[in-house]
Amino acid sequence: MNRRTLLGTAAFGALSFSLSSCGGTRPLRKADIEQGLREFGSLSPTAAASISIQSERGGRQRYEHNAGVPLFVGSAVKTFILAQYLKEVEAGRLAEDTQVEIGPRAWSPGSPVFIGLQGSTTAKSVLEAMIAHSDNTATDAAMNVVGADNIRKLIKRAGLNETRIPDSTRKLFSYLAGAPSGTDIGWSGIQDMQKGKNFGPSRAPINPDQTMLSTAGEMTRWYEQVLSGNIFEKPETLAEFKRISAMADAMPMMVPADTMAYGKGGSIDWEDFHCFCVAGQMVQPAQRSSFCFIVNWKGPDDSVAGMFKEFKERGRLLLHGVAA
Repeated sequence: MNRRTLLGTAAFGALSFSLSSCGGTRPLRKADIEQGLREFGSLSPTAAASISIQSERGGRQRYEHNAGVPLFVGSAVKTFILAQYLKEVEAGRLAEDTQVEIGPRAWSPGSPVFIGLQGSTTAKSVLEAMIAHSDNTATDAAMNVVGADNIRKLIKRAGLNETRIPDSTRKLFSYLAGAPSGTDIGWSGIQDMQKGKNFGPSRAPINPDQTMLSTAGEMTRWYEQVLSGNIFEKPETLAEFKRISAMADAMPMMVPADTMAYGKGGSIDWEDFHCFCVAGQMVQPAQRSSFCFIVNWKGPDDSVAGMFKEFKERGRLLLHGVAA
């Protein structure tokens, strides 16, 4: 498969494995969690993880590995687009039944729901497709409505100083393929790019202009903030954010069975650069555990499947281990 056809993919398949290495479902001790984080970090020099456990008694435990290192997180940044759209709804400037344009202006690679479709649909359907299926066309359609700069202001107000988003997924792909920053090469250009055409020297996904960047610590703190009600003014807005965030397919992959979780995953394969990321929060009767796992690495195509398996297994074992 041409590597460029994999851009922005964030769907995660199921994986079954034994939990015996973390003592079944018995909660891990502090030393075990720290050891588990070190083992996760051994995936790559550019692997990072953060887990923050808030107990019902008000205490907090935080465990981190490379949590302050900015890394590529891919579609995990779509949580900020969802939050900004819902804030616009909360302020009365938009509505979830607002009709959003779908068509060549928004079509983008990695769009299992909307690619090839033309017309309009409700913002609610767009936001759901963006989170549940990581649809990049839905992402760009939502960003066209709320504006990338407004999303960046939300990120800044949340105190996430290392987090970056592109102007759109299509402008990101255009930039990686050599176009000037902020340039949209159009749908025909994207199709040419997918066939291998560049529009200048190819660029790395981690760059100062068009990227999807954050740290494990910032993504963890974001979910602590937003899910505690510190971002929205109205409880019904938070409830809608939770409803849509619970649709992300990465959550049941990582958390124990029958555990409520909110979050988003992300990935990219661009030339020899690869990324996996899962960030969110799982909720149990005695505690809430916010988390982020990231791995960036360079390697051939045949390194992806093995890294994916290890990334999922080590992250999932940690979350099963910290479950109350």
